[in-house]
Amino acid sequence: MHTRRTSRPNRSVRAGGALLAAAALLVAGCSSGHSSAAATTVDGGPALGPLPRATPSALAPYYEQKLNWRGCETPGFQCATMKAPLDYANPAEGDIRLAVSRRKATGPGERLGSLLVNPGGPGGSAVGYVQRYAGIGYPAEVRARYDMVAVDPRGVAGSEPVECLTGRQMDTYTQTDLTPDDTAEKGRLVAAYKRFAEGCGERSPKLLRHVSTVEAARDMDILRALLGDEKLTYVGASYGTFLGATYAGLFPDRVGRLVLDGALDPSLPARRLNQEQTAGFETAFQAFAKDCVGRKDCVLGRTPARVAKNLSALFARLDERPLATGDADGRRLGESLATTGVIAAMYDEGAWPQLRQALSEAVRNDDGAGLLALSDSYFERAPDGTYSNLMYANAAVNCLDLPAAYDTPEAVERALPEFEKASPVFGRALAWASLNCAYWPVGPTGGPHRIEAKGAAPIVVVGTTRDPATPYRWSQALASQLSSARLLTYDGDGHTAYGRGSACIDSAINTYLLRGTPPTDGKRCSAS
Repeated sequence: MHTRRTSRPNRSVRAGGALLAAAALLVAGCSSGHSSAAATTVDGGPALGPLPRATPSALAPYYEQKLNWRGCETPGFQCATMKAPLDYANPAEGDIRLAVSRRKATGPGERLGSLLVNPGGPGGSAVGYVQRYAGIGYPAEVRARYDMVAVDPRGVAGSEPVECLTGRQMDTYTQTDLTPDDTAEKGRLVAAYKRFAEGCGERSPKLLRHVSTVEAARDMDILRALLGDEKLTYVGASYGTFLGATYAGLFPDRVGRLVLDGALDPSLPARRLNQEQTAGFETAFQAFAKDCVGRKDCVLGRTPARVAKNLSALFARLDERPLATGDADGRRLGESLATTGVIAAMYDEGAWPQLRQALSEAVRNDDGAGLLALSDSYFERAPDGTYSNLMYANAAVNCLDLPAAYDTPEAVERALPEFEKASPVFGRALAWASLNCAYWPVGPTGGPHRIEAKGAAPIVVVGTTRDPATPYRWSQALASQLSSARLLTYDGDGHTAYGRGSACIDSAINTYLLRGTPPTDGKRCSAS
């Protein structure tokens, strides 16, 4: 079962040696969440206004707290817990505790401060990302000069995680038919969405109202102060670009060196975001199909059109007759899990060989294990049948940040032609996936709007031309909104660009982080 998610599915290794960040399918737009920031009207819609520069007295205890650093389970890293108000509009309501981790600058060279990182999601663990990749895999010259730091956003992983379903309930949810063919199947899909939402409301009733992107951005400002930095230096990927841009909109005078890689367009409503991301996955699939036809192990055909037709036919067969997988819990590979598995591989061309093998096993041997493994990586399902809270936090943030894309099955049915035009292969499933916020127990606190961050230092926005999850047009749109943005373009495949094989991209970002010199606006790079 798909929810709105942007960052890449978890994978331990890829060609460049980097850990793929926790990842996401369809994305949320800008939130005005529980914030006293004003929204001002500009061309193209309201703009997120900055917060007052002076820290309110009610928030002073949070900005003045001391972090008690201790050793982590991961060698070489320190961990701490910071407090933030659950509700910024009413700090007396209580605190939320957020997990923080860092690896101190290794030297040589003068320390430049802290570099905060976020892998996206929403729902991806930033602490897991810094400990497993950024803190050990970012360029050595960057790690030498910066303390590598991460905070799990509120409701995510180590920061009072949102909880919704048991592992078995989540197994049932992820296997629900996403392409209903009759009234009974539509009813079962709606019931699945309702059960998911009810589970979140029952297990995390208070927290669901306070996991907006605005609140998470305000938490980052508290952390910035506790780390002793006058300005925030930050690298955010995918949804992390929205979080970083929101910070810039709220605190433009505290923007240091911000890299927003694989950007979202916060001005779009959920309906547009979902439709445009569907087209993004189609673009990525066409790139996969074009590559596949030249490979000996491509079992779907010898032209891109035939690959698409045969994959659609495979999905249809799985809808009627799921395949055995050898799964210890008895799960079979139906259309929904197979679709998720294919989409998971679209985030990174390094996963294409694994996808070809999984498709070969399914087509030639009626074995669904390979596609199931890809699907499990997307949902962050462990071999013991437990799930991370990624998908729960993902829905909680998305459904709070934006009004639902569609509120009834009938509305989805009216939109089906647009989605199927955007992607003949994935459109129908992704249209129905857009119904997931319709039954959410908490109303949205945000809406689509522009982020200008007037007065901020130069911000680098990075876009990949064939990015499946955050289409290139979104990076162009965010760069046009931010008053100080420099657009850096990667002409290539996959989701995000930094650390993915382009020396040109990496050099431009490293120079910006280390020297404060941003690339020329409009600079373009390719893989090399």
